[in-house]
Amino acid sequence: MFKKTVPMKLKKVLKGIGIGLLVLIAILIAVPYLFKGQIIAKIKTEVNKNLNAKVDFKDVDISLFRRFPRLAVALDELQVTGIDHFAGDTLVAVKRLDIAMDLMSAIRGEKIDIYNIVLQQPRVYAIIDEQGRANWDIAKPDTTADTGAPEDTAQSNFSLSLRQYSIENATLRYSDREGHMHFTIERLNHKGKGDFSQDEFTLQTSTTTESLNFAYGFIPYLVNTKVDILADVNINNKTSTYSFKTDKIAVNNLKITSEGFVQLLNDSSYKMDIRFAAPSTDFKDVLSLVPAIYSQDFASIKTSGSAAFSGFVKGTYTPEQMPAYSINLSVKNGFFQYPDLPKPVKNIQLAVNVSNPDGVPDHTIIDVPQAHLEMDNSPVDMRLMVKTPVSDLYLDAAAKGQLDLGKVGQFVKFEKGTKLAGLLDADLKARGYMSAIEKQQYEKFDASGKLAVNNLLYASNDYPEGVKVSTLQMLFNPKNVTIPDFKGEYLGTSFAATGEINNLLAYALRNDALSGRLDLKAGHINLDKWMATGSTGPAAAKTADTVASGPFVVPNNLDFTINAEAEKVHYDKVDLSQLSGTLKINDETVTMKDIKANALQGTMKINGTYSTKENKQQPDISLSYDVKELDVQQTFKAFNTVQKLMPIAQFLSGKLSSQLTVKGKLGEDMSPVLNTLTGDGNLLLIQGFLKKFAPIDQLANQLNVASLQDISVRDIKNYFAFENGRMTVNPFRVKLSNMNMLIGGSHGFDQSMDYTMQLALPRALLGQKGNSLVNNLVTQANNKGIPVQLSDTVYLNILMGGSMLKPTLKTDLKEVAGNAADNLKDQATAMVKNKLDTVKNTVKDSLDHVKNEAVSAVKDELKKQLLGGKDSAAQGKPLQNAGKAAEKTLNNTLNNLLKRKNTAADSTKQ
Repeated sequence: MFKKTVPMKLKKVLKGIGIGLLVLIAILIAVPYLFKGQIIAKIKTEVNKNLNAKVDFKDVDISLFRRFPRLAVALDELQVTGIDHFAGDTLVAVKRLDIAMDLMSAIRGEKIDIYNIVLQQPRVYAIIDEQGRANWDIAKPDTTADTGAPEDTAQSNFSLSLRQYSIENATLRYSDREGHMHFTIERLNHKGKGDFSQDEFTLQTSTTTESLNFAYGFIPYLVNTKVDILADVNINNKTSTYSFKTDKIAVNNLKITSEGFVQLLNDSSYKMDIRFAAPSTDFKDVLSLVPAIYSQDFASIKTSGSAAFSGFVKGTYTPEQMPAYSINLSVKNGFFQYPDLPKPVKNIQLAVNVSNPDGVPDHTIIDVPQAHLEMDNSPVDMRLMVKTPVSDLYLDAAAKGQLDLGKVGQFVKFEKGTKLAGLLDADLKARGYMSAIEKQQYEKFDASGKLAVNNLLYASNDYPEGVKVSTLQMLFNPKNVTIPDFKGEYLGTSFAATGEINNLLAYALRNDALSGRLDLKAGHINLDKWMATGSTGPAAAKTADTVASGPFVVPNNLDFTINAEAEKVHYDKVDLSQLSGTLKINDETVTMKDIKANALQGTMKINGTYSTKENKQQPDISLSYDVKELDVQQTFKAFNTVQKLMPIAQFLSGKLSSQLTVKGKLGEDMSPVLNTLTGDGNLLLIQGFLKKFAPIDQLANQLNVASLQDISVRDIKNYFAFENGRMTVNPFRVKLSNMNMLIGGSHGFDQSMDYTMQLALPRALLGQKGNSLVNNLVTQANNKGIPVQLSDTVYLNILMGGSMLKPTLKTDLKEVAGNAADNLKDQATAMVKNKLDTVKNTVKDSLDHVKNEAVSAVKDELKKQLLGGKDSAAQGKPLQNAGKAAEKTLNNTLNNLLKRKNTAADSTKQ
């Protein structure tokens, strides 16, 4: 008995354990979802409660298995965007933020213990604007500090027990627009490990970046530089001090030692004392900072010469102040040569000293007393001194040298596919204060010299067809830089230009707006090549990526005018000839003035603006054009916008003239956002044919009138306006040889229609099917108590709905004496924006008069027939005569309207 009992008990125990495990697993799966809403609400509340910014994320992934036994919470597509003057600007965007925390602390909500943080593909855009405001200053002020009371840590809902963190594939961009300092890091990877729960601990860090760029003023100090750093940072949480000492810093091939500390004083102020130096004195290590040389077989380069590099940063950083700093670099008797190239670059002498003794930006001094090198015994010399860059910039600079660019490939390696040729001759000097130029006291500023380029050819993988400059002359004087001769060729386009640049120094040194003028003449321009339209392969893919990155942003520091002429221009499906006009770039806006050209068998004149001042992602546009005698079919096929505004054009052939004004926005693909477009204009169809237009074809089939399927028209003019994705067309008249039409209504950019047509045509044109339809309509009218007798002319009212390709038609006789005129009257008075009250009232009155005359004529004739009265002039033709009288009235009204429009200053405004 005992032997049988034990196995049965064991089975029950195992079964209980199995059930328990299943229940536990079910709980582990269910718990994150049961508390997901609570955790999401807690995160958003805590973050937004403490920030003057908008914080949001796309989704939350909660799991007990990914970081078991801890709770894993991941935020997808996290974004922090600014408010107030930084509204719409993205400060931080993170593809995924993964946090491991204690489950029970998250459930209780009193304190949340965080152990590990991973940031995937974060993008940080830090900006100090022209007024000195920082976009990262988003923390709300600590109200406890105002009362003088100590901070109550018991009230905090977060307790940081972080052990490690990592940042993967990050992008950092820092732009100090006020101080003209720019700093970018691409493909940054960083990780740290330490016990953040301690007041004092050591944080072990590892940092790598593939591309670091740093520029101050117009001088790029680092370009596409690779950086590796291993450093242990001693952290004192009581004093918020971070100190370090390491000899494991590599900037390209240059090894650097550094030690010092950074102390956090408050959210935006730091105290620091950092020193750095290069222990090596080998010129080759400094040479690695030159991007073009470091990327091409750097390990095999022969070098000689000595170098020294050192510097420090000491003081306090605040949004209003920089710490003191100094950077010193010197090279003596430098020499380098690629083993497989015939000639060396030799006698390199360089001294660079950048210093600021107290952190005041205006006390910055950039001193390059010597920069000399020799290529094939051709010397190149430069010097530079910059002082008081903020208050009144002082400049003392000179450059002199002659260089055969075709020989550069004998000294330096190019990327495969690169070609360089030409002669460069420079002899420039400038000395004085910028205030002298600003006050036009040119005698107090010494600037002279020339820069000449002859027979330049540059080609690369990005520019396989090459850029050619046959002649370029730039003459420097205190007032400006003149360009008396500039000739070249790019992408098959030959060009010649003259012009002037008025403030090149202020633009280069202080980022002031570059102003000037360029008069440009060009031969044949193929914009498909310039914009890679219709291309295939890698070049097209690259262009597509560029386009997808967003619209062209107009620079905010240009004030430039370009007067251009071109013999022929081709773009996509349009060929233009004798193009001329003016482009003015100013205030983040491109203004087009008097752009004229022959195109599409006609002429066009365009004025307008393109601006990214208010919105960089959706540029604002305004446009007005005046085109004459364009081919309808070519115009329809050439422009996508015409296909939306005038879809009937695909069924028309012939010539048209038009005037239009339009405002709206472009999307990120540079195409119009149709529902933002508003405007009005007119269109004159000089002559043409309407074929295979579904609504008319359907009407022709209903009436059995073959002549409606192929309509020859001329001298049709109508007025239109559009807003909110819909175009309204004022009633217009079409007079054919044997019939008359009055048409008005609207259509949408989605091809939907809502039009009314009044049609008068001889009954003799109707076939059997058409006569049956008309007779049926007469019967319906008589059954409603309206006695109608048909004459030789039939008057129909047609309501067109549906779409251009799938129309719906409603045909009736009754409305000719009533609602038809009302429909057209309502359409005329519904024109967008009520731009011309006089015209509207005239249209209203004339259509009322047409209606009243038609109704009166019918009533009088019916009365005469019922009472036996006779009138030899009108007997038997009541509707026809009524229609003729209405037509006469309508003619007089339209003539008066046209006369009034011709006297207006701009008919497109009607």
